[in-house]
Amino acid sequence: MNFDGEDLSRKALADRLPPGEEHVLRECDLTETDLWGASLAGARFESCVLDQTDFRRADLDGAVFAGGGGMRTRFNDADLIDATFTDVDLSSAQFAGALLTDASFTGCRMIGAVLTGSRGTGFRVTRSNLTLANLGGCSLRKEVIEGVRFDDADLSGCDFTEATLSDCRLIGTRLLQTKFHKADLRGADLGEPDDAKLRAFAGAIINQTQANAILAARGITVL
Repeated sequence: MNFDGEDLSRKALADRLPPGEEHVLRECDLTETDLWGASLAGARFESCVLDQTDFRRADLDGAVFAGGGGMRTRFNDADLIDATFTDVDLSSAQFAGALLTDASFTGCRMIGAVLTGSRGTGFRVTRSNLTLANLGGCSLRKEVIEGVRFDDADLSGCDFTEATLSDCRLIGTRLLQTKFHKADLRGADLGEPDDAKLRAFAGAIINQTQANAILAARGITVL
């Protein structure tokens, strides 16, 4: 079923989207649209307005979101296995309880997004802005993470074991019990090296410049 440029705001659509069909929504207004529990596996959302759209408990396995987006979209408890988000505004989006195994976020604006409490074995994020986001407890083990801003984000309890962070920023980031064992941080801006960060970075790989900055913060000069 295709929807092109339609105003579907504040409507209940779940019953209009029968399972087993391919659903494509292009440039539709889905502001506050009710898609709770909808069968949307493999669906495409192209340049849609997603302000406060309700995808809670929806089946979005393999769904594709390209462009568009909005504030406070709700994906709580949704199935998002292999879903892809490209150039989507997901500011303040809610993913608590969502199944995110092998989901990917590329070029997304995720300021203030909440992913803590999400489920699955890990997801991918590239060239995205996660300033002020909450990823508490998420797993990014062995992921290659490029061009991501984690400024002032909460990464408490996250697992970055053996991950590679390239062109990433960790300025003001909360790192309580965060794991970076064998993570390659040589291409990341680590921000101010306070005690909490030093504990989190134990076992990580850093470069000489980063090491010098850490020592300088402790009043030690390397000649």
